[in-house]
Amino acid sequence: MANTKETLKVDVFESSPIPVRKTRTPSFSVDLALLGVAFVWGASYPVGKGALFYAPVSILVLYRFLITTIITAVAARHEIALVSWGDFIRGFALGTILFCIFIAETYGVASTSAMNTALIISLCVIFTPIIDYGLSRRLPPTGILASAAIACIGVGILTGGISRFSPGDALVLGAAILRAVMVVSTKRLLAGRQISSAALTAIQGSTVATLTFVLAVAQFGISGLVVRATLQFWGAVAFLALFCTLAAFYIQNAAVRKSTPTRVGFLMGTEPFFGFVLAHLLLNEPLTVPSLIGAGLVLAGTFAGIWFESRTSK
Repeated sequence: MANTKETLKVDVFESSPIPVRKTRTPSFSVDLALLGVAFVWGASYPVGKGALFYAPVSILVLYRFLITTIITAVAARHEIALVSWGDFIRGFALGTILFCIFIAETYGVASTSAMNTALIISLCVIFTPIIDYGLSRRLPPTGILASAAIACIGVGILTGGISRFSPGDALVLGAAILRAVMVVSTKRLLAGRQISSAALTAIQGSTVATLTFVLAVAQFGISGLVVRATLQFWGAVAFLALFCTLAAFYIQNAAVRKSTPTRVGFLMGTEPFFGFVLAHLLLNEPLTVPSLIGAGLVLAGTFAGIWFESRTSK
């Protein structure tokens, strides 16, 4: 059997410890993987919206992360055994942020439209560089701020102008801020650490599952954890767990080590565009001129931000 060091070497995203700000230009495969994450997350909103017809928010999140935790715990059992207490605490802290993200985001999508959720969550692209550069006591480059502003204008056009947020919209906005905190925190807490992405994903998933279990029991009691639903619900849970959680967060945890928080934030900012396209293809929502212009601005701002970030990180 291959030893742990050999196992870790096959991860195409992981490498030796890297500084917090000085990072090599990420490979095309890293960017493509992050775009894949944005795609499945764009699909997660209509899928999650449908699943909420059968179960409340905390129950849906609980089953989603129970599946994730079981699979990652088995797959990364050898790596988990080597995790130091310091790295475990780091993983727990990141898992707590992740718990807050999913509770806010899922309660938000239960109270507003799936399309609004996908669009508002993309505002994390403007919070990520502000937090990242702010913690380094530097102002983000003008090009990055302008690119983030363009992407946000695109979101505004796509939504028809967000002048009055509903409580659901406000929760999703809070989740967007927490997403930016998550990306920056992952980069900074894991700089120079040897914990594998698989072990980190397992610790994060178990943290979310544990905290959600406590919340669900407090809300509904032990008997309330039993869900009687159709195969459509369990299919949605499987998709959310396997693709939108297990695969997506493993890729993000691995890729952020080879990229910069700002670049990751911009790439993940394509999520509303994918949500927009999938809403049209799967739900037959109409395409309008303003929505096309807004989607174009989101893409333009995203890739302009990536270009400016590549120049500043060289």
